[in-house]
Amino acid sequence: MKKQKYDLEDRLVDYAVRIIKLVEALPKSHSGLHLGKQLLRSGTSPAANYGEAQSAESRKDFIHKLKISLKELKETRIWLKIIIKSELIKPEQKIHPLLEETEELIAIIFKSIQTTKGQENQQSTILNH
Repeated sequence: MKKQKYDLEDRLVDYAVRIIKLVEALPKSHSGLHLGKQLLRSGTSPAANYGEAQSAESRKDFIHKLKISLKELKETRIWLKIIIKSELIKPEQKIHPLLEETEELIAIIFKSIQTTKGQENQQSTILNH
C-alpha cells in the first residue's frame, strides 16, 4: 500500500470547499450576506495564491505569494470568529473544526515562509563566501 503524499495545495482546496459550504449555510440576512462575501473572498484565496506560489519566478516571489495566503488565512480567522460570536450559525461548534483548520494552515504557511527565508539567507551566505 502506498503512503499518501501530503499535499498542501489539496488541503487548501478542501479548505476552500468547506468555506463555500459554510457561506451557503449563512442566513440570507444583510449581515449574513455581507459576512459571506467577505469570508468567501478571503477563505478561497489561500488555495489560489498557494497555487501561484508553486510557479513563482523566484524565491522572493514564492515568499510574497505565501505571505498573501497567510494574510488571507488570518483575515478568514477573524470572519469566522465574528460569525461564531454573532451566532449566525448554530450551534457554533459546527464552525470550530474549520477555525482549528484555519489555525493549522496559518502555522504551516508561516513555517514555510520562515523555512524559505532561512534557505534564502543560507544560500546568500554561501554565495558571498
